[in-house]
Amino acid sequence: MRAELARQGRELEALEARETERARLPVFRLSGYTQVDFTPYHQLSQNELNLSTGTPLNQNRFNLRRARLRVEAERGVLSSVFELDANTNSGLQVRPTDAEIGLRWPEHPNPNLPSLSVSAGLIRIPFGFEVPELDSVRPFLERSTFASALFPGQIDLGIRLRGQFRFVDLAVAVMNGSPIGARVFPALSPVAHKDLVGRLGVSTELLTGVAIRVGISADTGRGLHPGTPTTKDRLVWRDDNGDGLVQSSEVQVIPGTSATPSQEFQRFALGADASVALRWAPDAELNLCAEVVQASNLDRGLEVADPVSAGYDVREFGWYVRVTQEITRWGLLGVRYDRYDPDADASEQSAAQLVPRDRSYSTLALLGMLRYESARLAFEYDLNRNQLGRDSSGAPTNLKSDSFTVRAQVKF
Repeated sequence: MRAELARQGRELEALEARETERARLPVFRLSGYTQVDFTPYHQLSQNELNLSTGTPLNQNRFNLRRARLRVEAERGVLSSVFELDANTNSGLQVRPTDAEIGLRWPEHPNPNLPSLSVSAGLIRIPFGFEVPELDSVRPFLERSTFASALFPGQIDLGIRLRGQFRFVDLAVAVMNGSPIGARVFPALSPVAHKDLVGRLGVSTELLTGVAIRVGISADTGRGLHPGTPTTKDRLVWRDDNGDGLVQSSEVQVIPGTSATPSQEFQRFALGADASVALRWAPDAELNLCAEVVQASNLDRGLEVADPVSAGYDVREFGWYVRVTQEITRWGLLGVRYDRYDPDADASEQSAAQLVPRDRSYSTLALLGMLRYESARLAFEYDLNRNQLGRDSSGAPTNLKSDSFTVRAQVKF
């Protein structure tokens, strides 16, 4: 019996040693999803090329919107994430969309203790609700106009500190200030000064089946107005009468200019978001969400803000309201209206007067979705309104750009 007990003791020790060694090994998780779009109708579509860039103007096409592969690894309090994206939005592209290393405490979640985490690398911008919302979770095909304009790409390089305790969630990040989707300096840092961005949120369940979430966000940083190089004097001939002969009145000297240095400018944004989720039956949740943002000199994706060139601080204002309703576990209906003004002080010359001009963009999105396990098929019609067109008299008018898109998505 003593020999048998000794043998069992040795086996238990060996088993414990194996379990301890297994616990020290990193845990890997592999996931991903694919989104394929078909746009049978788009009012801007033409069988032509953009003469400036050489890209086709046809929008009625099949498109690989996103194909993401995500690898997550954890070992103790350490974690790492790498996500790769492939798409054909502007030709075939393959790029990282999430690459971060992290440290968290405690190692195992405890509802009686606050949780803290630090992440560094290519991370999501913690501003508002729609900007960091996952593309595979968001019911509508794309983000609202102001989110895509102020935070293009929704990913930036930096470091983020996040703390959570009970119903409070605080995230603060120091970032380069040039998201991966920016039209100027994407994923770079043109100035030494970094952007400080963060969100303080509260979420709780008021009653059984009634949950609310509210938050406030802020962003402050600096942008860069690029300088100009030195230019030489130029001799220009303009054939005003079209006779093909050089005349003294048609020759003009354009003097050269000296170089100008680059200039920094201040930019900021304040935002608020709120949502109410009402689950009045199984698989029948009604969700109402709204968000508003007031910003200055922050547009980096639509009409890039440059107060130095404009001669004044460019004020931006955007908001949206969206409602979704689950129709059993198989379907969902939704509607969203968003509006974005890239320059609240815009004006233009009309005869001898300088008059204000409304440059707002607005979209009414109508959504229908079919769902089955990890797959979904979405149908969305977007009624777009803007002031990019001109009528026969030259006055601003709506440029027709409505579209209808079908999206198939599968997650694994």
